[in-house]
Amino acid sequence: MIPAIASSINPILPGLGGAAITALQVGATLTSFSAETNPETTAQYSKFAPRELTEGLEKKMISSRDGMTLIYLPAFVTSSILHFQSAEPTLATTFVIVHFLKRLFEVFFVHKYSGNVSFGLSAGIGIYYALASLLICSASFPADFSSPVTIIGSALFSIGLLGNFYHHKLLADLRNTKKNDGDKYVAPRGGLFEYVAAPHYFFELLGWLGIAIVSQQANSYLVFTSMSSYLAGRSVAQNKWNRSKFSEWPEDRKNIVPFVF
Repeated sequence: MIPAIASSINPILPGLGGAAITALQVGATLTSFSAETNPETTAQYSKFAPRELTEGLEKKMISSRDGMTLIYLPAFVTSSILHFQSAEPTLATTFVIVHFLKRLFEVFFVHKYSGNVSFGLSAGIGIYYALASLLICSASFPADFSSPVTIIGSALFSIGLLGNFYHHKLLADLRNTKKNDGDKYVAPRGGLFEYVAAPHYFFELLGWLGIAIVSQQANSYLVFTSMSSYLAGRSVAQNKWNRSKFSEWPEDRKNIVPFVF
């Protein structure tokens, strides 16, 4: 099956523009892991957001819910516009829309937020996601729904979507227990949290891999590799944070891939 998937991948975007985009994607793949494992350069949102704010920094902060909306909404709007303007929308475009629609649903109806996040950081990530969506939706090829490649990609996307939602719901429920006031973190448990620090990242990457497979285009795979580098690094930081925060957190718990890493 791997040879069939490999043979379905079309080359990178043509011309100097395509080469520049590809170079940026390769650079992100090579650097994101180390950036996220370094406390000085990790993206400062969620539990890594600064807790003590100077007066100048405080003015640049917005609520975490607003920040997450700013992160996901541009990509959802971008992919939706491309879908409805296209004479032949691709399956990859549909999957991108579903992915970000799910994330927005979680922002408003699932996650329990506390604290703030930098407006600039949220806007920057939002622009990146919008550009990644633009790239995938513009470069993807129409899917053959009878092809094993399409079936595998669709299955991975579906498993990733459901697994990610399930573990996000576990996290939200933990912050809503009687022992927790909603503002404090509780050691995650249940599902694959018994094996890794960030199973929601693992399933998110399955979803991005599924999108890349059905897109049949090399730059879409580079979106997946850059996401993998970023989320793998962030899972390392997450695991380290958990060990420092929760006395019951096992020292040998993996970061993102059960039994492997």
